[in-house]
Amino acid sequence: MKSPSSQLHSAAIFPSPAFLWRFKVLLFMIWGFSCCKIGWDSVMRMSADLRNLFLYEVFLYYNPLLLVTLMVWLWGVNLWVFSQSNVGYAKIFDLDQNHLTHKEIWKCSTWMTIIVPTSMTAYLYFYSNGNVSLAALQPVSLYIAVAMVLISPFDIFYLSSRYLLLRTLWRIALPLQAISFPDFFLADILTSMAKVFSDLERSVCRMVHRQVATIAWLEADSVCGSHSIAIPLVLVFPYLCRLFQCLRQFKDTKEKTTLFNALKYSTAVPVIFLSALKYHVFPDRWTNFYSPLWLLSSAVNSLYSFYWDIARDWDLSGFSRIFKFSRSSMLSNMFYGRKWEATWFCDAHGRTNCLLISVTTT
Repeated sequence: MKSPSSQLHSAAIFPSPAFLWRFKVLLFMIWGFSCCKIGWDSVMRMSADLRNLFLYEVFLYYNPLLLVTLMVWLWGVNLWVFSQSNVGYAKIFDLDQNHLTHKEIWKCSTWMTIIVPTSMTAYLYFYSNGNVSLAALQPVSLYIAVAMVLISPFDIFYLSSRYLLLRTLWRIALPLQAISFPDFFLADILTSMAKVFSDLERSVCRMVHRQVATIAWLEADSVCGSHSIAIPLVLVFPYLCRLFQCLRQFKDTKEKTTLFNALKYSTAVPVIFLSALKYHVFPDRWTNFYSPLWLLSSAVNSLYSFYWDIARDWDLSGFSRIFKFSRSSMLSNMFYGRKWEATWFCDAHGRTNCLLISVTTT
């Protein structure tokens, strides 16, 4: 049995939580400054012509992972809002008692925030100093590490949560069973990440053909360029998954609204494939015939998606019933009351729809 003096001694040698938090913030600031300084010096060391080309390649490899990192951060915010508003999200998403909380999600996103920019900084540093092989190794090793962590069968890195994610992705790819809430929720998120999948396809293609850190733009475009048939296939895949999910729901429930929802996702198909034709037809043919069709299909998709999201998916009147915060705060007040806020949300959503189409199809 420990004496009171030994317990006091043990408490004395362990730093307080406040001290640890401040020390972590200090280390994070030092790391951030170091990455910015090394990255800036590495970029400035290149010639102006090479700099623009190389920065585009850096963006291509690391933009998907940075966006996924941001998505994980925001998912942690969602879980925090759910917990603050007493929403039983564990039951809604059919999670077990070992599910990740918002704190654990933020811990994962913190490590992702550290690892991805560190790899990008090393990529810039090695290439600017002439170590092309070491520079090419950075994004390749990062992508391999991410894939290995996701599929690792060992009981590390939240095995049950990783298994749930992979199982849900498999159910989304093959919607042969009844559609659960996690199935359509994750599939809906994937439709918003179509640009991420497009950049991932380009990045992996360049890695497979050993074109990382080579600035072999003509050779790269001939194999992994915008004209590749894989690009529209990758872009359309999330929308097809949601389309088939809606058809499966209609088969199970006989609700006609699911058919109209399926129609919403089907309107994205001509937008994607008409955009891909730009790289396979003569410029005059594109300008005079296919471009107007693409603009028309884009307008139909944007307007239909905007109407359906506002009228069906959002149901803004439900905020007061769902988000009942335990105590009043700025966040809770944002969900109630003023009409201009709902109008702002609708306007922002409409603009985002148009921006998403222009980004993913160009």
